[in-house]
Amino acid sequence: MGSWFWAPEYQQGRTVVTHLLAAVYLLGFANAVHQFRPLAGERGLTPVPRFTAAVGFRRSPSLFHLHYSDRFLAAVAWTGVVLSAAALVGAVGMLPLWAWMLVWAALWVLYLSIVNVGQIWYGFGWESLLLEAGFLAIFLGPAHTTPPAPVLWLLCWLLFRVEFGAGLIKMRGDSCWRDLTALHYHHETQPMPGPLSRHFHQLPGRLHKVEVLANHFAQLVVPFALFAPQPAADVAAAIVVITQGWLLLSGNFAWLNLLTITLAFAAMDDRLLRWNAPPTAESPLWHQVLVLALTIGMVVLSYWPVRNMIGPGQVMNRSFNNLHLCNTYGAFGSITRTRYEVVLEGTADPSGETGWQEYEFPGKPGDPRRRPPQVAPYHLRLDWLMWFVAIAPGYGRTWLPGLLRAMLRGDRHVLRLLRHDPFRDRPPELVRARLFRYRFADREERRGGAWWSRTPVSELIPAVSQDELSRF
Repeated sequence: MGSWFWAPEYQQGRTVVTHLLAAVYLLGFANAVHQFRPLAGERGLTPVPRFTAAVGFRRSPSLFHLHYSDRFLAAVAWTGVVLSAAALVGAVGMLPLWAWMLVWAALWVLYLSIVNVGQIWYGFGWESLLLEAGFLAIFLGPAHTTPPAPVLWLLCWLLFRVEFGAGLIKMRGDSCWRDLTALHYHHETQPMPGPLSRHFHQLPGRLHKVEVLANHFAQLVVPFALFAPQPAADVAAAIVVITQGWLLLSGNFAWLNLLTITLAFAAMDDRLLRWNAPPTAESPLWHQVLVLALTIGMVVLSYWPVRNMIGPGQVMNRSFNNLHLCNTYGAFGSITRTRYEVVLEGTADPSGETGWQEYEFPGKPGDPRRRPPQVAPYHLRLDWLMWFVAIAPGYGRTWLPGLLRAMLRGDRHVLRLLRHDPFRDRPPELVRARLFRYRFADREERRGGAWWSRTPVSELIPAVSQDELSRF
């Protein structure tokens, strides 16, 4: 191949990309170890065997179509933990090129297998983003090979779609992005606020408008500079890192921000990233042919996300194929103005007259006196879906009754996803789901120890026993 094919000046950027991507893979597989069984295991809220019986392999390619058991899931997830940890500490980087590719291909296949049977619990845009970035990483090569420029271009193209798609959906969506008032609401109503979200919410209105303008610049203008000559691409990548860091501080968005930062390093050359790197050698011809085939394939697949972005009916976070390659991305095309939360309660009183106690979730708002925790880059799947239920109760129709049933049974596998179970010794007789309006505490309320102020709105699911739950 000609000199255009190689990018030796991006060796350090390639190293950062692969190490950070390994860290995100590690988070994803550890997340599956802890959460998959109660959510989608054999006795989970939406069991995989029921899903694979209804959805064939061609629609959702996965190793679990061959066999599913909770033990097999644990073996797959733990294998992913070991392989991603090895890549993170650099052990995989010492392997020959073919072995490197096998390890990264294994990581992709294992995580794809989990996502494709994870159902609603794995329907987040950052799952497809991890899979697409992970697939491209297979062809990047270890540290002793020269980085192939086409793969770095594809990583920048992926970052472009993430940022520009998000910017477009905002401008086309909610009017508050156009009149610059979106952040008057967003910090308070986002899915899972963090420790600093209240402080961000209380910034002056003029500064909120500056934030929105900066967001539009970072997502609608800066992405084009990723493909510009240096140092413009370095500057664009640095702006992406800074804005994503700002988002990390202001809320909890699982590993979306970390992944976006990871992609930005593909645009940074060694003049910006300065440290000693080992000498490299060009990869063999077979690898070069694979890289060219990959590039051609991704260019062809790009037709669908490009059509989505330039078309009038743009959608967010859509995969156009069951391998999650060349997806379209975007977030917060609409902003909720009022925060609602679903609070689950139980009582040991069969009459339901007294003794109601709340279940506490690890991430989402519950106890008004509890400070919003820092969760990201970890992902609390159940907490996130509870936010959607508060907006549209029908969102929980396939799994919320199962969660209430698990509470009434005292199911330890499911209840370990919660922060506090007030009925650890004996399951409750009745449970219910109530809707509350939440807002950040004002200064006087904060001096009294509250982080939130809440008022009851309605009862989503009235008090039910295990026998009565079958009606819902």
